[in-house]
Amino acid sequence: MQTLKVICADLPAPPLFWRDKQGKRHGFEADLARAIGQQLGRKTEFIYRNWADFYPALNKGEGDLLLCGQGISDLRKTLADFTAPYAVFDEAVMVLRGSPIQSKEDLRGQRVAAIAGSLNMALAETFAGCIRVPFDGNTGDVMGDMVKALRVGEVDAFIDDDVALVPLAEQPDLAIAFTCPTHNPWGALVKKGQGDWLTQVDNALVALKQNGQLKQIWQHWMPSLAYPF
Repeated sequence: MQTLKVICADLPAPPLFWRDKQGKRHGFEADLARAIGQQLGRKTEFIYRNWADFYPALNKGEGDLLLCGQGISDLRKTLADFTAPYAVFDEAVMVLRGSPIQSKEDLRGQRVAAIAGSLNMALAETFAGCIRVPFDGNTGDVMGDMVKALRVGEVDAFIDDDVALVPLAEQPDLAIAFTCPTHNPWGALVKKGQGDWLTQVDNALVALKQNGQLKQIWQHWMPSLAYPF
């Protein structure tokens, strides 16, 4: 059986993805990657790379598919080719519990972190007067880096997708200040110039939507979020 090599990050971001002590990957995107592999008749293998290395790894042929929290953006479309969306999420702003920040107006003059080049950073650019702090993702845990920066006072807030921040808000010192209904679609990506391969992956996603498997995976891992398709 052929292998489907899926490029992704090795960091804890439930309910999207994480690894247990035995090294098995769990979560919505993990199960989706396996389901795509099954549709294609391939065994899924996860190729772990730092966030900043995703696109270089894909373009070097280190993986067949990049599937790891990639909102569809004009910038990313220049780097690789997106599949049809497999998810749609809003974005949220995380702060320390008790912070006076409750709205975008409260971010004026505040240091706001987000992953460099992401849709989250694009949202930060719409917040008038905030001081944007990009995180380049060169470490193994960019989310953990932003949480640490918030806790030690290096930033006042950070932006990520709501699905990733809801579990973090269960920690006693963290809170979601507010959510922005941006409805960002997420897609997987293939190396540019691989039109036939892109069509195969798109067809697999269509099948998962039509047979209800994508909805089943979504509702298993994210029962509180409305299925978007």
